[in-house]
Amino acid sequence: MALLEVKNLGISFGGLRAVNAFNISIEQGQLYGLIGPNGAGKTTIFNLLTGVYRPDAGSIILDGMNLTGKRTIDICKAGMARTFQNIRLFSDMTVLDNVKVGLHNHYTYSTLEGIFRLPRYFTVEKEMNEKALELLSVFGLEQYADYKAANLPYGQQRKLEIARAMATAPKLLLLDEPAAGMNPNETKELMDTIQFVRDHFHMTILLIEHDMKLVSGICEKLTVLNFGEVLAQGATQEVLNQPEVITAYLGE
Repeated sequence: MALLEVKNLGISFGGLRAVNAFNISIEQGQLYGLIGPNGAGKTTIFNLLTGVYRPDAGSIILDGMNLTGKRTIDICKAGMARTFQNIRLFSDMTVLDNVKVGLHNHYTYSTLEGIFRLPRYFTVEKEMNEKALELLSVFGLEQYADYKAANLPYGQQRKLEIARAMATAPKLLLLDEPAAGMNPNETKELMDTIQFVRDHFHMTILLIEHDMKLVSGICEKLTVLNFGEVLAQGATQEVLNQPEVITAYLGE
């Protein structure tokens, strides 16, 4: 059984069908790409999958659990995490504390324990600090733990957003154009990081991206979207070699 099974997903805005009959099946451990031009509906699909929008048709099944129409917080707890095209960090918080926000999905103490600094509070905080530093080291960010997130270079902020998403211990990680705004060296480093995350954590990843070199270099399967509908779907090189895909989307 696929880890993620989406069938006939759809939504309309003011009479416009933004996503129509979208289907995708992603196996455990796959690195899967979702591509298409601006306005194709890619981010709308991420918003549907993560509960930002409520679909008016179709179903979303993650690891056998029906998440269709669930709240964002419940979808996160069920094992789906994401990053955003426009980086969304807690800019005035430290790098370490940004990751700890994600850890609160699994590490908790009561309000009373927090207010009165009871022993469990210190135990949990110590565990969270250790886990957060461990995650930061995976992304080469441990030396910036005490920096404000806003003071990190752009490429490092991208990595921090992925680290925070990983702190929720997801089954499926959604990355929305993580290479946006990066120079070639940063993009290459990001490709290596994404592959490492997949291999090291046995993570399943769904990636939105415009950078065709990145997509062709790391994604095993692709879905090409146009006007909210699937144009092509399958193994990466087979999809990228289809004339209609090359002509309409890659500009070649």
